[in-house]
Amino acid sequence: MQAPYDTSLAADVFAEAKNTFNWLIGQLTDAASGMLTHDRLEETIVEQGRELQRQLLQAHLDLRALRERQQAHHARQNATTAGVTGSDGVSRTRLETGHHRLLATLIGTVTVTRCAWRAPGVHNLYPADAALSLPAVRHSAGLAKLAVIETVRGSFDAAHAAVTARCGNVIGKRQIEQAIVQAAVDVDAFYAARTPLPSTACTVLAISVDGKGIAMRPEALRPATAKAAARARATFRTRLAAGEKPARKRMATLGVVYDVEPAPRRPHDVIAVPGGRAGQRPPRARPSAMRKWLCGSISTGPAAVIAKVFDHAEDRDPGHVRPWVVLVDGARHQLDLITAEAARRGIGVHIVIDFVHVLEKLWAAAWSLHIPAAPAAEDWVAVHALALLAGHTGHVITALSGQAATTAAHRRDGIDACIRYLTNNLEHLRYDQALDAGWPIATGVIEGACRHLIADRFDLAGARWGLAGAEAVLKLRALIANGDLDEYWRFHLARQHERVHQSGYQDGYSLTA
Repeated sequence: MQAPYDTSLAADVFAEAKNTFNWLIGQLTDAASGMLTHDRLEETIVEQGRELQRQLLQAHLDLRALRERQQAHHARQNATTAGVTGSDGVSRTRLETGHHRLLATLIGTVTVTRCAWRAPGVHNLYPADAALSLPAVRHSAGLAKLAVIETVRGSFDAAHAAVTARCGNVIGKRQIEQAIVQAAVDVDAFYAARTPLPSTACTVLAISVDGKGIAMRPEALRPATAKAAARARATFRTRLAAGEKPARKRMATLGVVYDVEPAPRRPHDVIAVPGGRAGQRPPRARPSAMRKWLCGSISTGPAAVIAKVFDHAEDRDPGHVRPWVVLVDGARHQLDLITAEAARRGIGVHIVIDFVHVLEKLWAAAWSLHIPAAPAAEDWVAVHALALLAGHTGHVITALSGQAATTAAHRRDGIDACIRYLTNNLEHLRYDQALDAGWPIATGVIEGACRHLIADRFDLAGARWGLAGAEAVLKLRALIANGDLDEYWRFHLARQHERVHQSGYQDGYSLTA
């Protein structure tokens, strides 16, 4: 039960909010307001309504401050408390009232007044801060979450403009950047503590990894890239020459894990035979990705991201009873890291090279044998693609080698590259087995993730990223793409409370009266 003085205290602290509310009612009932258009009415209610909400929040905080001060004095007068003991074991017995701090919120900036418990030679303790779970910085959790939502979808300037339009001038652009970095600190711990829902043993567990470069500020480049940038000498003053690289990007690695219900197909369901499809039967449906989980990092290398992807995959299938299919584009360093990680964990994986990359190699070979825009090139590609899908990779390599032998040396680059690609990846081109088993054979999921997570946000014109900001935005974009923002935010606030408040007290943080 609250003390009798609560009623009179509440009446006093909420007086300003009541006056504002009554003033707003007067404005809306005044005859002059009957001449306002709806947009002017909206502006008035939004502006004054936000100030009313701020006053209500300020009044509640003032009421809590009054209650805390009276309860603390009452406890000391009756000798029912020995003060507050910190995690350092020191009891703070000196009570000092009237300590203030500002808190920027979604509805404006308010002042938090609270009592400090002090002792010589140690830092103060503020039990009211812990009871409110105030952040260590000036900006509230709600404001930080809004900054996250706005920042991951556009530039920092656009995020600052959006937050200011909604909340007023409560946070600066630099503070938004700092809030984003702080907001992402618990993402890895959040996913490590989660247990994904299980699936049936026949459901395919698909994994895919890819990389994409992000333009960085010079100090955020990896050492090798920074050295290349330092020794680069451009041929022209105003543009790069053919083959020259600006050496300003750092490679980010993305990983995805998803479930796929098997969808068996035949080669002609993927590629139409030369001359087009005959009959009315539509192609069989391709496998569809379900329960996608994305992760990424630019501060760590691909090995760390691949390990994280395997961690999540093992959480989905701890007994290794499901078929594991790894889809890659054929990059040798990725293949080596994936193979090593699977071997270290004792997991049998089926590695499948992205069929779209193979098609691109076939088209490059076609232009070594056909004149530009020749209609026959399409049928030539279809014939060899169907043979690859049917599992006849060796025959395709033999046929291409025979055709390359009769091609002029200056036109053989495309077909020679295709032969090397097929030969080097022969063991991962068993598309006949993949189609029979109903597995996916393309890396469209991770390619789409690269466009959505990186290209749509990091490739904004003129953007140059610092390492901490790029890492935070990448993790938060993956988190939101996974649909986990709200759940993560509750986890993050609980962890933040532990770091900022709970660790500072020996036996909790409430006043004992």
